Amino acid sequence: MNILNLDNTCDRTLGRILYLQSQAIPNKACYQVDDKVYNYGEVNSLVNRYAAGLKDLGLGSGDRVAIYMRSCVEFIFTAFAANKLGAIWVPINADYKGTWLKEAISDSKAKILLTDTDKFSRIEDAKALDDCNHIIIKQYNASALPSNCIALSDFDKLADNEPDMSGIHYGDTCSILWTSGTTGKPKGVLQSHNVWLNAVESIQSYFGAKEGDVIYNCLPLYNTGAWVTSVYRALIVGVCVALDETFSASQFWQRIAFYKATETTTLGAMHMFLFNAPETTNDANNTLRNANVIPLPPQLTKPFMQRFGLEKIQKGYGQSEACNIMNCLEDGITQWKPNCLGTVAKGIELSIRDDEGQEVSAGTAGEFCIKPLMPYVLFNGYFENDEATQSAYYGPWYRTGDLGMKDKDGDFYFLDRKSDYIRDKGRNISSLQVEAAVIQHPAVQAVACFGIPSEHIAFETEIKLDIILQDKSTTTAAEIARYINDNAPYFFVPRYIEFVQSLPYTPTNKVQKYKLREKGLTGQVWDRTKHNFNLEK
Repeated sequence: MNILNLDNTCDRTLGRILYLQSQAIPNKACYQVDDKVYNYGEVNSLVNRYAAGLKDLGLGSGDRVAIYMRSCVEFIFTAFAANKLGAIWVPINADYKGTWLKEAISDSKAKILLTDTDKFSRIEDAKALDDCNHIIIKQYNASALPSNCIALSDFDKLADNEPDMSGIHYGDTCSILWTSGTTGKPKGVLQSHNVWLNAVESIQSYFGAKEGDVIYNCLPLYNTGAWVTSVYRALIVGVCVALDETFSASQFWQRIAFYKATETTTLGAMHMFLFNAPETTNDANNTLRNANVIPLPPQLTKPFMQRFGLEKIQKGYGQSEACNIMNCLEDGITQWKPNCLGTVAKGIELSIRDDEGQEVSAGTAGEFCIKPLMPYVLFNGYFENDEATQSAYYGPWYRTGDLGMKDKDGDFYFLDRKSDYIRDKGRNISSLQVEAAVIQHPAVQAVACFGIPSEHIAFETEIKLDIILQDKSTTTAAEIARYINDNAPYFFVPRYIEFVQSLPYTPTNKVQKYKLREKGLTGQVWDRTKHNFNLEK
C-alpha cells in the first residue's frame, strides 16, 4: 500500500499517478483476474506500450478512443494509455447494439474503437465500421476483417517508454461518460482528471485503507461507479483491484473468498439479491470489511451489516456530472436519521433551490444544486452540447435534475428525479415512493409511475401507473388500486392504471418515463373516476 500525497496539482493526473505508484511499489499487486496478477510496475509498462500503439494510430491530445467491450484489464489499460497521451476515453455500454450502438459510436467522434472479438459483428450489423479510423480487436483472424482493423496484441511488441505528460493539466477532460438517457437523448459528460480524484478522495476519507486490502469489482466499466469505488480509489492508495466481468449472485461469496477481498460495491438490486438469498450459518464468515451499498433501505442497514459481518457500509448519492455528492457511512456508531443522505462530499456546497434558482426553506422540496468550492470538482460540460451545458446552471450553481429536501437541522434527503416528480391536487408526490408501494403487490412484476397532465388544472398532473403483471395473473386494476389505498397514503392511489406487456428501458435498465408521458392515455386505461372507486381517506 502507498497512499499518495496529491496536494501538488501537477501530480493530479491519472497517468501521472499510475507512474508514481509504479515507481514506489512496482512489485505490489495492482489487478487480479482469476489467477492472473498484474503488479504496478507491469501495469505501467503495459499501459505505456498501449500508449505507443495508440499514438502510432494517430491518437493525440484531445482525440478520443471509444471502448466497447466487457469489463477487463485491457479496458483499463487503454483508458490509462489514452490519458497519458492527453487523449480522452469514451466507454460504450457493452450491451448496446443496433441503433443505440451506432449512435453511441458516431456521437463519440472517436478516431479509434476498441472492442471484444465477439462484439465485432454487432458493429458490422449497426453499420458503424466507418465511424472510426481504426478498430482494435482483442483477438481476430486478420484475413477475415477489413483493413482498418488490428489486433490489440500488436501493442505488446512495442517499446514501453514513458510518454511526456508535462503538458497535461489536472482540469483537462480525460473521459466522456454517456448519461443513461432516461429523460431524452444521452448526453456526453466531460470528466476531468480532478473530478475523478476529488470523488475518490472523499470516499477514501470515510473508508480508509489498510495494507493488504483487495477491492472486488464486478460493476461494468462503462459506468462511473466502478472507477470511483474501485479502479481510481485503489490507484491513489496503492492496493489491488480484483476484477470480474459481471456480477453473479450465486457466485458472489465464492469470488470474495477466492480473491480474499476486503471491500466491494453493489448498486441497484445487486445487494438485495444477496440479502434475499437463504441464510446460512456461515454468512458472516467472509473476508469483506467494508462495502458501498447503494441504495439500501434504512431498516436493512444493521441487519445487512450483521448478517455479512461488515464493519462499515457506505451509502450515498452521486451522478456522473459530480461523481460523489453525499456520503452516509454506517459504522454501527453514528446515528443517522432514516433516509438521510449523510454529509456533503469534499469540495462542493449543496443547496435546495426552486425553479428560479432561489434557495427554498427547510422542509420544502426543490432541486439539488451544487456550487464548486475548488476548481475542477464538477464536470467540464456536455460534449458538443453547449445549450445543455448552459441550461444545467443557475449562475455558479449546477442543477442536478434531482429533487430533494433539507430539514431544519440541515440534513438532506433525496425525493425523486425532477422530471418524474408529480404535482397532484397541490401535493408533490414522489413517483419512487408510489412505485415502492405498488411493487409489493404479489401480482405486480414491474411498475412505472408518472404524471399525466390534468384536464382541469393547469400545471397539475394525475397519477398514472403502467404495470406489468406476473404471468397468468388475473388481478384487476381496481384490486391494485384498493391494495394501494389499504397500504399507502390515499393520495398514492392513481387515477389511471394500464396493464402493459413491456416498459421502455434504456440499455442500462432504467425506465424512460418521458416516452410513457408522450404515449399518454390509450383505450386500455382504467380510470378511477369512471369506475365508481371508493377512495378511502
